[in-house]
Amino acid sequence: MARSSAATPEDYLAELSPERRAEVAAVRDLVNAAIAHGYVERMAWGMINWEVPLEVSGPTYNQQPLSYVALAAQKNYFALYLNGLEAGGLREAQLRAAFDRAGKKCDMGKSCLRFRAASELPAAAIAEVIASTSVEQYVARYREARGAKC
Repeated sequence: MARSSAATPEDYLAELSPERRAEVAAVRDLVNAAIAHGYVERMAWGMINWEVPLEVSGPTYNQQPLSYVALAAQKNYFALYLNGLEAGGLREAQLRAAFDRAGKKCDMGKSCLRFRAASELPAAAIAEVIASTSVEQYVARYREARGAKC
């Protein structure tokens, strides 16, 4: 499944095979346990998304809520999008180091971690990254990055 039209995260999980559902549910539980208060879980962009509501962030460049974390079952792997992770920043370096310490392979793009099983992820390090940014901090970073445009 590359993109889903499910209305809720529960519907999304129900679309998956039992094996794939178990993997996505495990990572979803990890995110829900770690994420700061104020982010809202819903379906967006065809995947499970944790975001800042527009009522909190104010207008955005694309008139969509700010996505902080997203989780998807792709055709050949799973993807965890850590949009709050600054590419090349300290948290990314710490996350990569956590993969190394755990003896796990880090298959990561700018913010996308690709994995085939939840057990491939260093759960504590992932939780730390997710918990590290409050809604207020994320919105402030967004506004700073957008400058006068927002």
